[in-house]
Amino acid sequence: MTQHDRLLIIDFGSQVTQLIARRLRELNVYCEIHPYQNVTEAFLKGFAPKAVIFSGGPSSVFAEGAPMPPAGVFDLGVPILGICYGQQVMMHCLGGKVERGHGTAEFGRAFVTPTAERLAILDGWFEEGREQVWMSHGDHVSQIAPGFQVFGTSPNAPFAITGDPARHFYAVQFHPEVHHTPKGAKLYENFVRLAGFKGDWTMGAYREEAIAKIRAQVGDQKVICGLSGGVDSSVAAVLIHEAIGDQLTCVFVDHGLLRLGEAEQVVTMFRDHYNMPLIHADESDLFLGALEGVSDPEVKRKTIGRLFIDVFQKHAADVGGATFLAQGTLYPDVIESVSFSGGPSVTIKSHHNVGGLPEKMGLKLVEPLRELFKDEVRALGRELGLPESFIGRHPFPGPGLAIRCPGEITREKLEILRRADAVYIDQIRRHGLYDEIWQAFVALLPVRTVGVMGDGRTYDYACALRAVTSVDGMTADYYPFTHDFLGETATRIINEVQGINRVTYDITSKPPGTIEWE
Repeated sequence: MTQHDRLLIIDFGSQVTQLIARRLRELNVYCEIHPYQNVTEAFLKGFAPKAVIFSGGPSSVFAEGAPMPPAGVFDLGVPILGICYGQQVMMHCLGGKVERGHGTAEFGRAFVTPTAERLAILDGWFEEGREQVWMSHGDHVSQIAPGFQVFGTSPNAPFAITGDPARHFYAVQFHPEVHHTPKGAKLYENFVRLAGFKGDWTMGAYREEAIAKIRAQVGDQKVICGLSGGVDSSVAAVLIHEAIGDQLTCVFVDHGLLRLGEAEQVVTMFRDHYNMPLIHADESDLFLGALEGVSDPEVKRKTIGRLFIDVFQKHAADVGGATFLAQGTLYPDVIESVSFSGGPSVTIKSHHNVGGLPEKMGLKLVEPLRELFKDEVRALGRELGLPESFIGRHPFPGPGLAIRCPGEITREKLEILRRADAVYIDQIRRHGLYDEIWQAFVALLPVRTVGVMGDGRTYDYACALRAVTSVDGMTADYYPFTHDFLGETATRIINEVQGINRVTYDITSKPPGTIEWE
C-alpha cells in the first residue's frame, strides 16, 4: 500500500486549526492534526513527518503550563512553519523573546510590508507592495531567535514574517489559513513545495487504499450500514459495497419525516441501481404516532433519536451474524473528539443517528471516511460515480421535517410542507442558484391567517422560506434573492400547494448551531 508523505500539524488550540489542514489537503498533501500534549518524542519518531506546522492558540508562552512542542521536533531536520502562537513558541524555544501586548496587540485585518530580503516561501507575495493578512495576537515577538531574519513587518508586528532559511524554519504572526489573508494559500503551497511533497493525496489513490483497508479489516464478516441518503452515509455505503459486495447490508430507516419522494429515490438508487442488499424500514406510523401532540423541539429530537436506535437495532438484527457497523464519521468529528486541554475527550458523533449502537449491539466500527473533510467526501463520491444529485445535496437534518414544522406535527402539515419545499427547491434549480446556496428549505409556521384567493376567503397556513450561504456550516448568512424571484416563488407555492396562503422570507444571519429552524 502506498505510504504518503505526511505533514504533522501540532495543535495549540486555535479555533481555525482545521482550516490549516483543509488548505493542505486542497494541495493534495496528506496531513494530520494532533494536540500538543499527544506529540511526544516517541510519537514524532513513529509519525515521521516530512514537515511540521505549529498552529495558533489562545495561550501565552508566559503562562504556567503553557503548551509547548517536544524539544526533539527541532532536531528532525524537516521544515517547520509556526503560525501566530506557533511563531511565539518557536521563538521562545529557540532563544528569542516574546513580550506581552502593551499596545502592540492586533486583532483583525492588517497589512504586511516586505523587507529588502526575499524568501522562497513568499513567492507570489508582495507583487504590488504590501499584502493583507489576518492578525489575532496579544503577545508579540520582541526579539527573534538566533539564525532568524525578518522578511515582513506590520504596524504592530515588527517580526510579522521571520525565517531561518538554512534550517527551513519559518514563522508568521498572522493566520495564512483564513479567507481574510488572500494569499495565504500561496504561502502554504510554497511551504509544502519547499518541503518536497509530491502532492499525491488524491481521491483516486484514497479510493484504492480505503478498499484495501476495508477488506483487510472486515475479512469475510458481515457489515450493516445506517443509510440516510445523505452524502456521508451514501459515499460510505458505495465505497464499502465496492470493497466487500453483498457482505454489506444497508438499513434505511424511513421515519415519515423525509422530503417529497425522498424514500423512493434512496431505495431506487441503492437497491436498484447499485444492487445493494437494502432493508427499507418504513416505520413512519411508529414515529408519527410517538410525535402526536408533541410541540417542544427538544422532545421531538430525543423522541426521534430514541426510536431510531430501537428501529435500527430491530432491523439490523434481521441481517444475522453482522459483526461490523459502518458509520460516515468524518475527520472533523475525529478532531473534535480529542480534547485540546487534555481532559476527557467527547464522544465521536454523539449527535449521530446511530450513536451508542456499537456498544449496545456489540459491533465493531468501520469508518472509511474518518480521514476526510466534507469536500473530500464529495470528491470521493464523484470518483465512485455517485450522481451529482446526491453529491451536491444540501444538508438535511436527522430529525427531518420535524424541526421544519414548529409546533405539533400532523400528517396534513407534513404533506403541505413537503409540497411547498419541493416547489421552492424546484424554483432554486430553475434559476440556477442551487449550488450557490449551502442550504435552503421551507418551514411551515404554526400560524394560520385569513386570505382572499379569487373570490373566496381562505384560512390557511403561512410558510417561511430560508436560504443561507455558508462555508463550513458553523455560521451562515441569508442568500440575497431578488424580489422577482421571491414574488414568483410565493405565487407558485400559493397556487400549487393547497393549505398555504401566505409566504415570508427569513433574512436573519445564523450563529453556530442555529442554521436549522428549531
